[in-house]
Amino acid sequence: MFQKLQKPTQDSAHRRRILQRKAILGVILAILAMLFVACGSDTADTAEPDAAAPEVAAPEVAAPEEAAAPEAVEVEFWDMVWGPPEYVEAGGSLVEQFNAQSDGVHATYQSTPWTNWYQTFLTAIGSGTAPDLSTGAGYQAVQFFDQGAILEIDDVIAQLESSGQADDFLPGTLERLQYDGHTVALPWAIDIRLPWYRADLFEAAGVEPPTNWEEFRAAAKALTTGDQYGFVTGGADNSGMHLMFVLMFNNGGGLFNESGELDVMNPRNVEALTFLSDMVADGSVHPGSAGFSNDDARKAFGVGNAAIMFDNPGHPNRYPEQIDNIALLSPLEGPHGDKGTISWVNNVMIYKQTENPEATKQFLLWWSENQKALWTEGNNTQIPARASIAADPYFQDNPLTKMIIDEYIPVGKSTGALGSGISPVLNDIEGEGVMFTLAQDILQGKDVVESLQKAEATLKSLVGE
Repeated sequence: MFQKLQKPTQDSAHRRRILQRKAILGVILAILAMLFVACGSDTADTAEPDAAAPEVAAPEVAAPEEAAAPEAVEVEFWDMVWGPPEYVEAGGSLVEQFNAQSDGVHATYQSTPWTNWYQTFLTAIGSGTAPDLSTGAGYQAVQFFDQGAILEIDDVIAQLESSGQADDFLPGTLERLQYDGHTVALPWAIDIRLPWYRADLFEAAGVEPPTNWEEFRAAAKALTTGDQYGFVTGGADNSGMHLMFVLMFNNGGGLFNESGELDVMNPRNVEALTFLSDMVADGSVHPGSAGFSNDDARKAFGVGNAAIMFDNPGHPNRYPEQIDNIALLSPLEGPHGDKGTISWVNNVMIYKQTENPEATKQFLLWWSENQKALWTEGNNTQIPARASIAADPYFQDNPLTKMIIDEYIPVGKSTGALGSGISPVLNDIEGEGVMFTLAQDILQGKDVVESLQKAEATLKSLVGE
C-alpha cells in the first residue's frame, strides 16, 4: 500500500539547493519592496491601487458628544392682584422679559387673588408648597417671618448699599421693613390715605380748600346742605379704621409711643377723635357713614352726596365721568402744627422653603429695578418705592401723583407709629376689628374717652400686656 522512498541522487540535491536560493531571494526582494512603499516614496500617493488587493475601510471614529446645557434654575413668583387685568398682563410680560435676559434662571408668574389671601399662604407654607417669593399685604412678611417662614434679606440690602442702589428707595421705605434686627422684605410700592374732594361742590358753595383742621371743619359745615354732606367714610369697612389713624397721625399721636409701647390714651389721640366727634355733632358727616362699606362711601362721594373722602391714590379713577371734578387737598396742618397720614410699604418677600435662594435673590433684584411697566402698562394705582421710577414723566407729569410723591409720602406713617419698623402685631390690629369698632363708636356719637378705653382693653390683649 505504501510506496517505498528512494534515496535522493547527487543531481537532484543540487537542483533543490538552486531552488531554495531563488525562493530566499524572492522573499528578500518582496520585503524590500514593502519597505520602499511604507517609507512613503513620491510615487506611492499617485500609484493605481492593486486591483487584486481588497480596500480596507478606515475605522469609524465617533464624534465627541456636546456637553448638555445645564437646566435653568426655577423660581416661582406669586404676585397679588394689585390692579385691573392690565396689571396681571404687565406682570406676566415682565417675567417673560426676565426669562429672555436671564442665563440659568427661569421664573414663573402666578397671579394670586386677595380673597382668603392669608389662608392661601398659610396653607402653602404648612404643606411645603410656598412659592420662592411673593408680593403681599403690608405686614405679611413680618407676620410670616415671626413664624419662621420668611428669609431675611440683609445680604440683599448690603448688596444694594454697596452698589449705591439703596439710595434709590424713597426715604424710610427700607427702614420700615426692619424687624428684630433684620430686613424681612424689599419695598416695591406704597399705599397711602389721602383727602380727596369734589372741586365742583366746593366751587358751587364758594368754599376754598382747607389747609388746617379749623378750616376743614368749617368747610364741611358749609358744604352740608339737603342730602349733601361735607364728609363721608366707610365705618363698617377699612375706610373708617384708616380714618382713625389718619387723624391721630395728623395730630402727632398714634397707638404706640416711640419705645413701641401701647399709648392709646395719648392726649393727642383723644384730641384727634374729639375733632371727628365734633364734626358728627355738627351734622357735617354723612349719617350713613357708621354702617357704610367702602363702596357705599365711594358711591355717596361719586354722586355728589359728600364733598370729601379719604381714600387711596387710585380714588379718582373710580369716577371716569367725574374725574375732572376730583382734586386733592394739601396735607392738613393739625392743631399743633403736625402733618401726617397712614401709609403701607407693600413689599416682596422670599420664603425659607426656597431651594434656590441665590437665584431667587437674583430675580428679586431684577424685578425691583425693572417694574415700571406695572404702572405705565398695568395701571397700578400705588406709588412706586423706587425714586428712579417715581421720577418718570408718567408720575411727574400728572399733578396729582406728583403731589402725592412730593407732599404725602414724606409724612406717611405705619400703623405702629410712633414706633419704628414693623411688627407682627400690626397685622392683628388691622385685622381683628378693634379699630372698626372704634370708628363706628365715634361716628355714632359715642363718648370719645370711653370708646378709646374700650379699644385700649382689646389692644392690650392683642399685644399681650
